[in-house]
Amino acid sequence: MMFVTPAFAQGAPANGDTNAAAGTQPAGQTHTETGVAHDDHATGVFPPFDSSTYASQVLWLVITFAVFYWVMQKVIVPRVGGILEHRHDRIAQDLDEASRLKAEADAAVETYEKELAAARVKGSAIAEGAREAAKAKAAADRTAIEAELVAKIAAAEQRIGDIKAQAFGEVGAIAEEATSAIVDQLIGAKASADDVRAAVSAAKVEA
Repeated sequence: MMFVTPAFAQGAPANGDTNAAAGTQPAGQTHTETGVAHDDHATGVFPPFDSSTYASQVLWLVITFAVFYWVMQKVIVPRVGGILEHRHDRIAQDLDEASRLKAEADAAVETYEKELAAARVKGSAIAEGAREAAKAKAAADRTAIEAELVAKIAAAEQRIGDIKAQAFGEVGAIAEEATSAIVDQLIGAKASADDVRAAVSAAKVEA
């Protein structure tokens, strides 16, 4: 920054030049209303640190912040909120789906356990029924065998009784014949059949 003397404070030119009177400046210098000349290439000050531009910098900062805030409020925040809400809804749906699947799995396990318990009870009932049927069949078979054996024993006893009766009858006849023969040999006379039968009968009774 360089300060120069205003043209009106300089001495009037000797030749009365109208260009000098009008305040014509040398090349490379410009005048402002305050009479301050600027040389853009000679200042050497970093623009953001130039105190003469603080007001415009603050103004543009406010404008930029307002625009950024408006963009944040109208564009970025709604989009981020929408994304977060979508993710929240998706997570809630996933949690609901997981809860539903867990409930279905629990119901399936409970149903399986009930069916397994019912199958065990049914199997036990079938086994018990089979055991009872086997016992009943065994008892019936045993009763039938016992009845058959009793019938066979009775028939055998009947046959034995018949054989005994027949044998006893034959023994009596043989005894009578033997007795008759013995009497004939001993006394030389033939004994009557009634006497011989009475003697044999008396001998059986005594025996």
